[in-house]
Amino acid sequence: MAEPKILPSAASWRSNLSTTAIYSGGVLFLLVVARLWEHLVNKHVPEPYLDEVFHIPQAQTYCKGRYWDWDDKITTPPGLYLLSVIYHKYTLVTECSAPALRSVSLLATLLIALVATLCRSLIETRTADRQATHSLPKQISFFSFHTGINIALFPVLFFFSGLYYTDVVSTLVVLVAYRNHLLRLAPESPGLANDVWTVIWGVAALFMRQTNVFWVVVYMGGLEAVHAVRSINPAPVEQPSKHLKLKELIQFHVQRYSVGDVHDPPLNLSWPDDWLFCLASLAIAAVHNPLRVLRQVWPHITVLGLFVGFVGWNGGVVLGDKSNHIATIHLAQMLYIWPFYAFFSAPLLIPFLLPAVISVLNSISRLVSGAPVPSPYATSSKARQVSANRTIPIDDRSLHLRAVDAFFAHKFYYIPYAVGTVLLSLAVVKFNTIIHPFTLADNRHYMFYVFRYTILRSGKVRYLLVAAYTVSRWLVWDQLAGSPSASPAVKYINTPFPTKEMAQAAAPANSADKNASKLDQTTLECTSTASPSTSTALLWLLTTALSLITAPLVEPRYFILPWVFWRLLVPAWSWPVQLPTASQRKGAKDSAAALRIGNKTDLRLVLETAWFLAINVGTMYMFLFRPFVWQSADGELLDGGRTQRFMW
Repeated sequence: MAEPKILPSAASWRSNLSTTAIYSGGVLFLLVVARLWEHLVNKHVPEPYLDEVFHIPQAQTYCKGRYWDWDDKITTPPGLYLLSVIYHKYTLVTECSAPALRSVSLLATLLIALVATLCRSLIETRTADRQATHSLPKQISFFSFHTGINIALFPVLFFFSGLYYTDVVSTLVVLVAYRNHLLRLAPESPGLANDVWTVIWGVAALFMRQTNVFWVVVYMGGLEAVHAVRSINPAPVEQPSKHLKLKELIQFHVQRYSVGDVHDPPLNLSWPDDWLFCLASLAIAAVHNPLRVLRQVWPHITVLGLFVGFVGWNGGVVLGDKSNHIATIHLAQMLYIWPFYAFFSAPLLIPFLLPAVISVLNSISRLVSGAPVPSPYATSSKARQVSANRTIPIDDRSLHLRAVDAFFAHKFYYIPYAVGTVLLSLAVVKFNTIIHPFTLADNRHYMFYVFRYTILRSGKVRYLLVAAYTVSRWLVWDQLAGSPSASPAVKYINTPFPTKEMAQAAAPANSADKNASKLDQTTLECTSTASPSTSTALLWLLTTALSLITAPLVEPRYFILPWVFWRLLVPAWSWPVQLPTASQRKGAKDSAAALRIGNKTDLRLVLETAWFLAINVGTMYMFLFRPFVWQSADGELLDGGRTQRFMW
């Protein structure tokens, strides 16, 4: 007799219906907002505006089948126009008018939300692969879905969903290539068909924008090289005797690195010395396993080769007019990016202010009730205390080894490191601040006003801004690392000088750790709160730098892809808040309900959605309803009296 099927419970049905309703509502909400924005643009700005003056006629030329006619003022490849031809050929929208072409950006925005959701879900799956105690997620988490929606609402990106620019479609194609890349990080090796698709999507990304080469080659190719050496999984060995000399300890770890036992801890456990050991271990492993690495990354090398061939054939990276797009070294871009992130992602930074707020509320509660109120972080603090009590005996090591261990394990270098980053920032401000003529010549862009009221005010202001750059960098980097309490037992920890916390994270979880985890961990998926690996963060930073420091012009649109990849990596915040007991819940039902909601979702994302909507409404209003005309000092109309509008 066949076994009877077990039907889902009523609670399960209600949960599934609720999840479906929430997801459908989110997609519908994004569609309505994007469609409203496109409608308003077509109503108030029916004619091509700014760069659309070049893009729309070129697309219309392609729609007529004249693929070899090219406007030399266009510097980006023809990928957007080719996709537009396909879109209008196989849909009911057969004309190539300005509104019809703008609908391509609208569709791309909706697809960005979908693909970003899938990418974040795959990131969580790959995170589960490197954790020693957590199973794979069974479905797309709500955190992944909400992240995808918010990425589509990102103001600099969403603004161009109503216009015919390359940015939205380019972002979509790169995200599709990224999803394909994440699929290649499975435990089994990718097949030949997937290798071919990797080349196809890489070339497609280059057909959108030339700078996409950094993301599809350096970032994704680098991550696959890391995956290749981490997947060696050598048999574990006992740690070396504490009586080893410093040279012998280094030799032991170099040998372990060469067989794939690399050091790549979660970013929330990582310090600057871990970054160095991570890079060194990965480099040693790659050098000793070249065929394994080459097998994984050859599609990305192929894409790079095709790009180099194009540059040689074209005589440069830029198509068309090359005079205003000359590559240069602009290190100050890596200072500007941090306040940019801190401004747009301000709601995500709230947890860094939360401990102070909780302390004040606890004090007020004690004053009102006259009874001590346990801190909501009591359990995690206890766990940290347990961790602090762990010791690694080093007293009988050699003098040199003890000195080096103290330098690294106790972070004696950190103050000089922090001071050095500030001094380096000051040097960049002094010697490499570049003011592009376009920045000062066009008051239609918000960056004109940012520079006018900050960097261009005086030399002193430029140097004072280093404080803002530094604080923003720390906040953004810490947010990428995620919650300090979200540190389960993980793989790939192999440093000669581990901290006590890292030694604990590298150890297998015992029963006590599991019990503590049950108390501390919220109902947010463990993989949603897990920190990205150190190698991933460093590759993101490297790729961001390469894509920005070669551009002399400071343009918010250049920050879109770095922000999108940063946002995809940002984990959910783990709220280690214990719900009140039965006796404590009396008279506190509202607060208990609020805590349950906080335990089930990352409330920062709700604030992020509201923040993005507020910025979008403001920029929409300025673009649509605050037009102006250029006038000379004597009142004469310039640029033929054409209407000008504010935009990113």
